[in-house]
Amino acid sequence: MKKLLCFYLLFCAALVHAQAPAPYGPLPSKAQLQWHETGMYCIVHYGPDTYTNKEWGYGDEDPAIVNPDAFDAMQVVAAAKAGGFKGIVLVAKHHDGFCLWPTSTTEHNISKSPWKNGKGDMVREYAEACKKLGIKMGIYCSPWDRNNADYGTTAYLKVYRGQIRELYSHYGPLFMSWHDGANGGEGYYGGARERRNIDRSTYYGWDTTWALVRQLQPMAAIYGDVGPDVRWVGNEKGEAGETCWSTYTPHAPEAGKAPANGFTLDKEGTQGQRDGQYWMPAECDVPLRPGWMYHPEEDNRVKTPATLLDIYFKSVGRGAGLDLGLSPNRHGQLHPNDVAALAAFGKILRQTFTVNLLKNATIHASNIRQHNALFGTARLTDADPYSYWATDDSLHTATLEADMGQPQIFDVIRLKENIQLGQRVEAFAVDAWENGQWQEIAAGTSIGAQRLLRLSHPVTAAKVRFRFTKAPVCLAISDAGLFKIPDVR
Repeated sequence: MKKLLCFYLLFCAALVHAQAPAPYGPLPSKAQLQWHETGMYCIVHYGPDTYTNKEWGYGDEDPAIVNPDAFDAMQVVAAAKAGGFKGIVLVAKHHDGFCLWPTSTTEHNISKSPWKNGKGDMVREYAEACKKLGIKMGIYCSPWDRNNADYGTTAYLKVYRGQIRELYSHYGPLFMSWHDGANGGEGYYGGARERRNIDRSTYYGWDTTWALVRQLQPMAAIYGDVGPDVRWVGNEKGEAGETCWSTYTPHAPEAGKAPANGFTLDKEGTQGQRDGQYWMPAECDVPLRPGWMYHPEEDNRVKTPATLLDIYFKSVGRGAGLDLGLSPNRHGQLHPNDVAALAAFGKILRQTFTVNLLKNATIHASNIRQHNALFGTARLTDADPYSYWATDDSLHTATLEADMGQPQIFDVIRLKENIQLGQRVEAFAVDAWENGQWQEIAAGTSIGAQRLLRLSHPVTAAKVRFRFTKAPVCLAISDAGLFKIPDVR
């Protein structure tokens, strides 16, 4: 009993004297943290374009064509879950203006379809499927509306914000509010059939629109070409830069204005900026098929599990988020080829990351903050994503040596920072003990929420060394791991 009491008193003393590192640079909000924790999600495109075989509808499509004979939101969400994805962003309205829910803001909606005799609500069914399967729900309502006669005038803003209010008030908690930079151009516009140009940075009054999102869904991370929470990565290949900072300063139309949708330069979006003023991580969007909408001629052009794995390492593995486009077919379900690809990809991820070869390793650090176990190496392999090994304030470089006891085969290296304290590391390297000496096997720059290094060939070693060689402040590393990818054919 006395020993237990002494241990408890020592533990309490450690808590009292523990001084956490000061945060560095911009920090993520609670909404952004949960977005990082989501990691992978799918954006679902379905509507009139599914039946007209187009990517972007003109806005004059007859709602009667949207009449699936086997609509099944559960099938789509279950396929995404099998692939390891943790969220669904439903395109509730695309540029053609057709709404998948019975809205009071426009006649161009699912209630004018013969599906379920005009009584159906596809957004509701997706929300219920997500809830049942434990998947997060997000919504995309296109700002551009090629059907609405008022588009381009202030009257349309009431319509758009009314749609946001309906969607964000009646379908449960949302993890993401997704917006697009594609705005203005040719359209039906209530029969005008003309081109309408708008200034996408000012027309929508983003400050007011985003304030509405914050009011209705405070935990939803807002995505647009530029944030304010998540930025576009600058391509639709699903790839972030090998160096990818979660910080960025968007190009506002006028000095002093808040970040505006559509002001990400492609290269900057891919890499971010080390000295960026905002925490604004990258989303890597890419469709499972060549197009975002379903096209029957693409049934045999679904990305392979090996391709999806490569995309995963170049997106999530570089501290970004992966947004994979899914496109249900005219029956209202995913094609079997899509389902099979997702299932195989998810199996590879589970087989790869279930066992961390460092879990039972002995890990020694060149420095532990204040010699305090609260910042010790045990924090590198526990289940808490925000516990961490840290160095003293005066030490911006350090090493970790891990001894696994016997040779292990691995080809993936994982590192994470405690991003609650900002993005800190600027350069690191990893060595393996081979043939009686340390051999460098990998190196990188940014870490952030997660950094995965996929080696060109498997390495067999009993000991590895992590060298953190450049940082402006002390280190705060929350995770270290070694893994082996199964044979991918």
